[in-house]
Amino acid sequence: MAAKDLRYALVGSGAVGSSLGSDMIEAGLDVTLIDPWAPHVEAMKADGLTINYQTGSKNFAVNARHVYEVAELRGTFDVVFTAVKTYDTRWVAELMKPLMREDSSFVGLQNGMTIDVSADILGAKRSIGCVLGIAANMPTPGIVNREFDKTETWLSVGEVSGEMTDRLADVHEALSHAAHVEMTDDIRSAKWMKLLANIPEMLPSAILGLPLIDAANTEGVREVMDQMSREAYALAIDLGITMQPTLGLTADQVPDSDQYAINLLDVILTSYSRPGTKVAVLQDWLKGRRAEIDAFSGYIVAKNEELGKDAPVNRAVVEIGRRIEAGELQPSPENRELFLSALQSS
Repeated sequence: MAAKDLRYALVGSGAVGSSLGSDMIEAGLDVTLIDPWAPHVEAMKADGLTINYQTGSKNFAVNARHVYEVAELRGTFDVVFTAVKTYDTRWVAELMKPLMREDSSFVGLQNGMTIDVSADILGAKRSIGCVLGIAANMPTPGIVNREFDKTETWLSVGEVSGEMTDRLADVHEALSHAAHVEMTDDIRSAKWMKLLANIPEMLPSAILGLPLIDAANTEGVREVMDQMSREAYALAIDLGITMQPTLGLTADQVPDSDQYAINLLDVILTSYSRPGTKVAVLQDWLKGRRAEIDAFSGYIVAKNEELGKDAPVNRAVVEIGRRIEAGELQPSPENRELFLSALQSS
């Protein structure tokens, strides 16, 4: 069935969701935007959704709904996209389950390994994973700054089973209105590749309260980032993850060593970051929200513990992040020495 003949829901229409959803809406797709942030929904209902690009702005008339209005929706959706925080995935899957058929798809437009959560609730046959190469932020309700347009945005989608199905092709077609999209037969490894790229950027940059490029260029910081990457790579190898090209790289750009994890951060810095790009964790902290610590370095620490191993640098960085979330520290360059001390844990 053609993408224009399907009905879509997009739960979590923040910076990423709105960026991708607006392109699908502009292409004529039937997309309902659902979000838990009431001021954002009210702004979209009143004034539409505004996307600011590097080259100008566009305003989109959208069908926006509050989370509580989901109970008022009738019929079913062919595809449910979600771009909520990783820790919200479980309740979103439960929320949308009554509005899905057995052949509907649930697609996590998210970092982290949320495919396991959605598969647990909806079944692996309805769970599709997505790898994101996108940068955007939402400074105020109803307005999103998209730092790279759709010609510069990269996604990869895949079934948990690895099959190339018709419904995967439908998802590919829909998202192709918003990005360059590839299909993979190993979505778990593909999502791990993005996790390897996220590990050294998310918490370090946020702890320092700096845009990603500034954080990476701060004296001594890159060494800590690289050690975090090495620990994550070692865990991936222990778990049997297959290293594969991602974020636009080719097969001959995948070295057979932990240098690949370090290279992935270079790709993020050069191809998916602007001078003022702030990572998602920092954006959350600046808004007073809980961040996805458990989806990034927290995941590396937890998985190592399951194997009876340790990731000491990631663990030390997570502890600093927990202190910020507890209100003991604030994101700031003043945390540099505290951050650099994480290397002493290795």
